[in-house]
Amino acid sequence: MYACAKFVSTPSLVRAGSRALYRPLSAAVVSDNRKAETASLLASPSTAASQQQVAVRGFQTSAVSRDIDTAAKFIGAGAATVGVAGSGAGIGTVFGSLIIGYARNPSLKQQLFSYAILGFALSEAMGLFCLMVAFLILFAM
Repeated sequence: MYACAKFVSTPSLVRAGSRALYRPLSAAVVSDNRKAETASLLASPSTAASQQQVAVRGFQTSAVSRDIDTAAKFIGAGAATVGVAGSGAGIGTVFGSLIIGYARNPSLKQQLFSYAILGFALSEAMGLFCLMVAFLILFAM
């Protein structure tokens, strides 16, 4: 495999072939000195104009790279929203426990209800944090 890579990257093949086939578009981010050095090494009379355009080109990504990034965003956002199901289960547990506690001792109704509201608020906050992270992944990155 090393021999194949060495053959593909020979200077004669680079001069003869297309620069777009030799180097992917996502690798176009290089320092200005390196761009000038690469352009001077690979310059030939027939490709001088195209080398100028390649040296000036900024960061570009291919369509495949953008598709992968978009898919990763959707997968990450979906994974972040799993916590909302945990929040729903937590709220159900809190109010289920409230009903059981009230059935066992009706005189503690007010104290049990205040604890249930506190548990509901904490559980709901965790669900909202999960949704916030999902929206940050989708729209802020």
